Amino acid sequence: MAIELSTAGILVKYAVEGTAGTRPTTGYVAIPGVKSIPELNPEPNMLQVTPLSETAFHRYISGLKDLGGAIGLTVNHYSDFTTAWSTMMTAYSTAKAAGKGMWIEIYIPDAQSFYIPVIPNDLGFGGADVDAVLENVAYFTPTGTPVWAAHSS
Repeated sequence: MAIELSTAGILVKYAVEGTAGTRPTTGYVAIPGVKSIPELNPEPNMLQVTPLSETAFHRYISGLKDLGGAIGLTVNHYSDFTTAWSTMMTAYSTAKAAGKGMWIEIYIPDAQSFYIPVIPNDLGFGGADVDAVLENVAYFTPTGTPVWAAHSS
């Protein structure tokens, strides 16, 4: 029997590679204040291979997959978040200088985690409204193939 899962307790974490090109399995740090994660379901491009002899239907094969560009996390923009983002950007800069990359983990309780190699982007200003929570969108640029795997330790 299937057990449905809740989004309660989902975390977004980051870690830098210990070995260049290898996904870290430890050392992930949670990013505080994440409120929303976009869909990260790579859609394959469909390549039409219909021959002229076909008379009823088009035929297709799968092409390259597309994550849709930058990944935007909606976050509460408060001091703990901005401090954590700054720390993460420094860690990425150090890793990049050493020829290493960064990964994010979407930790899902009672399921596997979703991992993807990324480049974090500098923060902008997310705008403001009267009588509202100050939010921002923090962006990562995907740089490789996402994987499902066991939670980091």
